[in-house]
Amino acid sequence: MRQQLSHLFQRRWRRIAFTLIPLVFALLHVADILHLQVLERLDNIIYDTRLRVTMPRTLDERIVIVDIDEKSLGQIGQWPWRRDKLATLVRELFERQQVSVIGFDVLFAEADESSGLSTLQQLAQGPLKGQPGFKEQLARIAPSLNYDALFAQSLQGRPVVLGYYLSGDDRDGITKGTLPNPALPLTHLRGLPLISTSWKGYSSNIEGLASAAPAAGFFNSITDEDGVVRSLPLLAEYQGQYYESLALAMFRTVIGSPEIHPGFANATPGGTHDALESIVLRADGRTLALPVDHQLATLVPYRGPGDAKGGSFRYISASDVLEGRLRAGQLRDQLVLVGSTAPGLLDLRVTPVGRAYPGVEAHANVLSAFLDGKNMVRPDYAVGFDALQLLCAGILLAVTLPLLSALAAVLLSAAVVGTLVGVNLWLYLAHGLALPLATAVVMALLAFALNMAYGYFVESRSKRELAALFGTYVPPELVDEMVKQPEHYSMQATNRELTVMFCDMRGFTAMSERMEPLQLQALLNEVFSKLTHIIRRHKGTIDKYMGDCVMAFWGAPVATPEHAQLAVSAAMEMANAIGEINADHRQRGLPEIGVGIGLNTGVMCVGDMGSDIRRAYTVIGDAVNLGSRLEGLSKYYGTSIVVSESAKSLAPQFAWQQMDCVRVKGKAQAVPIYQPLSKLSDLPDRQVQELSVWAQFLTAYGAQEWAQCDVLLTQLKEFQPHSVLHELYASRIAHLRLQPFNAAWDSATNFDTK
Repeated sequence: MRQQLSHLFQRRWRRIAFTLIPLVFALLHVADILHLQVLERLDNIIYDTRLRVTMPRTLDERIVIVDIDEKSLGQIGQWPWRRDKLATLVRELFERQQVSVIGFDVLFAEADESSGLSTLQQLAQGPLKGQPGFKEQLARIAPSLNYDALFAQSLQGRPVVLGYYLSGDDRDGITKGTLPNPALPLTHLRGLPLISTSWKGYSSNIEGLASAAPAAGFFNSITDEDGVVRSLPLLAEYQGQYYESLALAMFRTVIGSPEIHPGFANATPGGTHDALESIVLRADGRTLALPVDHQLATLVPYRGPGDAKGGSFRYISASDVLEGRLRAGQLRDQLVLVGSTAPGLLDLRVTPVGRAYPGVEAHANVLSAFLDGKNMVRPDYAVGFDALQLLCAGILLAVTLPLLSALAAVLLSAAVVGTLVGVNLWLYLAHGLALPLATAVVMALLAFALNMAYGYFVESRSKRELAALFGTYVPPELVDEMVKQPEHYSMQATNRELTVMFCDMRGFTAMSERMEPLQLQALLNEVFSKLTHIIRRHKGTIDKYMGDCVMAFWGAPVATPEHAQLAVSAAMEMANAIGEINADHRQRGLPEIGVGIGLNTGVMCVGDMGSDIRRAYTVIGDAVNLGSRLEGLSKYYGTSIVVSESAKSLAPQFAWQQMDCVRVKGKAQAVPIYQPLSKLSDLPDRQVQELSVWAQFLTAYGAQEWAQCDVLLTQLKEFQPHSVLHELYASRIAHLRLQPFNAAWDSATNFDTK
């Protein structure tokens, strides 16, 4: 396995490195070293789309929004309303409708002086001080004109949560009104401040209302860089204290006001701040963990498009409540949020599900998720998760894609992207985890694109060049094999053991003198085409055509260990093909032809050789020259094929007949020569007997036992009465027996011509 991987890397390291480029940039982005804003925008688009596709779009009947809408403003008057009317609203909701909890997504930061009570009091202390009975009448009606007190009385002792907001640098740290008590006692922390949103000021309710209501929560939201509200902080820091949001305060009021404890992300604190992974609510031995992100915020799980027509929550006009148009108990045990959808009151926000989404409904969505126990969060390990999925997908694609075809690469890339999307969607739906996806998907797509581009523009080009280079020499199936690993093949000269073939057409010179040029051309093309197809079918490489001779070799450019076997098989098939061609020629009245084939195996220099003007992929060397000499001997021995000892030894599956031992021109060393008869398994018994007698004859011939040779030749003629080889040796023996015995004779035949 290690060797395979090493081999793979050596062959494909450039393409693997090219494919890894998107992974490197993606990791730099995730590590916040290279900020790619487009990926953040794409992640937001994916999150928004996933949210819209999966939101339930069903009505939550537990929560009602009492809407200070255009209808209410038209009937009751412009906002702010008199606090006595709000007191009436509160009493109507608690006493006649018997709601469970009321939360105000509105602020009462200023005292209500619309009754004129302060003016009357000033008159009582000033110009009308001496007016008889004025002061007494004022004292009698003053309680009914103190609207703030009336409103505070309606809140007193009831489960009401007032709203307020925290401000940042834009308000220069202005503080107004009375803040509620901090929600998270500092004694529950480890002594380090928490990582959260931090604020410089606030605008809260007047002291009389704040002290009357048992709870209050801020209604700030977190607006992302694209201006969209996707999350609400549950706890926020002001001057080292931590305050709760409106939704959390309402939820705690509903479940009995449990204490808030921190759910630390790490067992031991580190750095200058500590981090929470959840807010833990504890009461009566029971705990409930609300997951939060690194800003102590939760994602808003929007249930639908928003507004009264969105269908997620029931909207009731505040005027209908004040006018008593609802039947008694119609809102029994329901949670009520008082807010506004009127555009003039500026509580509309841009959200993933709407460009003018009521702010009060955002709190309703979070409260609904708390009741269901299905709140969404971006966990603090989102960056680590993103890096892990990038590494897994990126390395898998980089290592695997270079090995695959285009179709398989498409399928693998699609599977990787599908897996990333599927896992991300499963974690979102099943566990409420909103994890990043865009960077991994973009990385996978870019890795695929770069891999395909590299394959097409770099590797395919080299493959096309290789195919064009070797296509005229090498069989198509070998070219196909070569283009799989083009880096292994070049035209540079190397020394390799190969088998070379020279095939010469017999009688061509005589034919050329008798035939017309076009007829001769057609004949030559026909014969060469047939012989060439046979050579290529046996994986041979055509070297060149030399007049009526074709030269080929086996074992290069594609290494084939069985090069000698393939060459012998091709030679035998070519010899048989000549018989078929002659049969056709006889029918067409054309002259018959013959071939002489020489085969030799040895170390040859193979490569691209020639001049600056023309080059050819060819072989040179002594082994090549010997192959050429053997081809010339075929006619002398009356056979079609002459094979050297080195080639014969590499093709043991054939039956061989040694014809002689020769010393060709330019060679001092004598070499045995053979002709292949058939496959060893196909050799008939009669020919086996003949080869046995022939072996005895060669032994007697080498021992200069001419009488024994005569006897054996007589036996051999019974097998082949008209053998050219037998006649050749009979003639030699007739000549040699006239010579004295030569102890130094090696029985080799010398050839002084090529």
